[in-house]
Amino acid sequence: MRLYERIEFGGQMMDLVDDCPSVMDRFHTNDIFSCNVTNGNWLFFEHPNYRGRMYLIRPGEYKRFSEWGGRSARVGSIRRIVDY
Repeated sequence: MRLYERIEFGGQMMDLVDDCPSVMDRFHTNDIFSCNVTNGNWLFFEHPNYRGRMYLIRPGEYKRFSEWGGRSARVGSIRRIVDY
């Protein structure tokens, strides 16, 4: 997954391939304005440590946070959904 600090894939790009319990600790920002998911399903959580409102992110391009149903660009943690 590629995360971006601006809408329409602008600004700093951050790669993510595994779970992230704190977006702030890893990327020094809490705001994810757009993302591109090439494979796998993910969950965005409002707060660190997988708490708060969550959003299902499927493969595709999300040019702005409203496209995944977010009320704001704030993302506290991210978890990959793994099939067993």
